[in-house]
Amino acid sequence: MDQNLLITLGYLVFFILIMYLMIFLPQKRRDKKAKAMLDAMQVGNTIISIGGITGNIVNIKDDEVTIETGVEKAKINLKKWAIKEVVKPIES
Repeated sequence: MDQNLLITLGYLVFFILIMYLMIFLPQKRRDKKAKAMLDAMQVGNTIISIGGITGNIVNIKDDEVTIETGVEKAKINLKKWAIKEVVKPIES
C-alpha cells in the first residue's frame, strides 16, 4: 500500500508540473512582454486598441493614454490595459 501511495503522488506531481509548464509559464511570459511594451510607449508612437481604434499618442498619464485619431484629430482617452499593440515609427 505504501508503494501505491508513492506512485499516485508521483503522478500527481508530474501532472502539476506539466500543467505549470504548459499553462502558467507561457501566460507569465505573455504578461511580461505586454508590460514591457506598455512601459516602452512614447509620445508619437502609433497604437492599436483592443477595439480596433488606431491613433498617435499625444499624452501619457499613470494608467491613461490620450491618442489623436482621424482626419479631424479627435482626441480619445484610453486605459493602458485597452492597448493591444504599439507601432513604433520607422527611423530613417
